[in-house]
Formats: sequence, structure tokens, C-alpha cells
Amino acid sequence: MSGGHFDYDQYRLGYISDSIKEVILNNNIQPEYWYGEWNGQVYNDKTIEEFKKAIAFLDIALCYAQRVDWLLSGDDGEDNFITRLEDELNKLKQADEYGYVGKILESKI
Repeated sequence: MSGGHFDYDQYRLGYISDSIKEVILNNNIQPEYWYGEWNGQVYNDKTIEEFKKAIAFLDIALCYAQRVDWLLSGDDGEDNFITRLEDELNKLKQADEYGYVGKILESKI
């Protein structure tokens, strides 16, 4: 199905996650006025940790949304939906630079 079931809207979660990663990378940079915009923020460590958790939740949500999209669009069947979801979640857990994906996935829900 062209555009997928969600019209590619699931990728917005990835854009938000990437944006938060940029905020973390630019944290503690002295704010400066550059090309008409203020750049740099100073957030405390507790706030940065919450940003890292938010990234993990967004990345997990993107993974689920993508797999459901493929299932609802007919690109995947129920027989491989769970297998592919588990594979992608494992890859996400291994690539997690902040260590929250595994903690979230291992929680009892």
C-alpha cells in the first residue's frame, strides 16, 4: 500500500527523538546568538536523564508503529509480525546508547 497505513506519520516519532538527541548534545553550550537564533541550552542532569528516557520511549513507539503499519498495510502477515517486532526491538536495545530501552522493555506491562 502506497504511503502505508499511517501515511508515514510514524517517522515523526523518529524526528522528535532525533531533535531531543540534538538538545542533549548541545546542552551546556553557552547560549549565543547565531544567524538570528539563540543556540545552546543549559539543562540540569535530572532533566537530561528524562530526555534520555523520552528518546527510548519514542524509539520503541516508532518500532511498534512501523511493524503495525506493515501488518495493517498487508506488507507483513501475522505469522511474521511478532518475529520481526522482536528482532527490531532487540536491535534497538543493542544500539541504545543511554541504556533505557532494555529497562523499559523488561518492565512488566
